[in-house]
Amino acid sequence: MDWLTFILHMWENHRGKIVGIVLGLIFGVCVVKYGFGRAIFVLICVLIGYYIGKKIDAKVNFRSALENLIHKDQ
Repeated sequence: MDWLTFILHMWENHRGKIVGIVLGLIFGVCVVKYGFGRAIFVLICVLIGYYIGKKIDAKVNFRSALENLIHKDQ
């Protein structure tokens, strides 16, 4: 089995584990390099970016979504 076949096999069968490991590694490096508070800030920014990107992919109207979010409490 060559490396490309192995990597493709692992990606197809263990995608969630691989993504989780990579994200955990990146977060761990951020904590060590910048500290826990700053790493949490970066994590929150990434999650907000993911949320916005997901809405863009779903072709959600941002203006109406933002208005609903702002006027939801009133």
